[in-house]
Amino acid sequence: MNSNPQDGTSVKKYGLALHTASRELGLAISNFAGDSRCQTWNLDRDLATHLHQYLVEFIGPQTWGDLAFIAVAKGPGGFTGTRMGMVTARTLAQQLDIPVFAVSTLAAVAWAEPPQPPLAKGGLLSAEPPLAKGGLLNTEPPQPPLAKGGLLRDDMALQMPAQRGQLFGAVYSVNKDSGLIELFPETVMTPESWHEKLDNWGNSYQLIEVGSELGWSVSSVLELAYLEWQMGSRPDWSDALPFYGQHPVKGH
Repeated sequence: MNSNPQDGTSVKKYGLALHTASRELGLAISNFAGDSRCQTWNLDRDLATHLHQYLVEFIGPQTWGDLAFIAVAKGPGGFTGTRMGMVTARTLAQQLDIPVFAVSTLAAVAWAEPPQPPLAKGGLLSAEPPLAKGGLLNTEPPQPPLAKGGLLRDDMALQMPAQRGQLFGAVYSVNKDSGLIELFPETVMTPESWHEKLDNWGNSYQLIEVGSELGWSVSSVLELAYLEWQMGSRPDWSDALPFYGQHPVKGH
């Protein structure tokens, strides 16, 4: 039986997040009451060798029994790394009988991205790791001046290189209380189709180029999962699925 609270909104234990969708391994843990930490390692092809070792070392002094939920970056990203993180999260959640939240790689970057001055169409920002004092998880990301309803004035368009000359693209609006609103779902397309989408976008937006090292955004994966937890969501481990967007083999 799941002993975690099903009706309240507070996390009495800890949330754990994994990000393996890029060359970096990112891990974050928090009880959202002052005890938080996150760490990244650039493992590249050694991810499969070191993931479980680093995970076991990172979680201490907490134990698996201290976890109330798990969050995992579901992609887009590297096929093997994304799959490895998803399998690990699903297995842990199943064994511990706790929820697992699958969070978009692009959504995590959008949530982590610090506010920027408005850009004209075609202006490009680069997603860089935010600086955090002591490496601690910041559960309240910085917010720019808000428009009515708590929404940022500009939408956030994110683009990420995909295989075979294509791009992953998505557009979000950020709400300080309820998280992200998906305005255009993560989709793989040609650069021409993506640029046409943005040219016809009806609102001002910030365009963010998502890089290849994304473990630093693991804290955002955890924060977005916590927002869903607070709203009462308790997704079963079997509902956590990766988003690849493309088959790793050309022609499929």
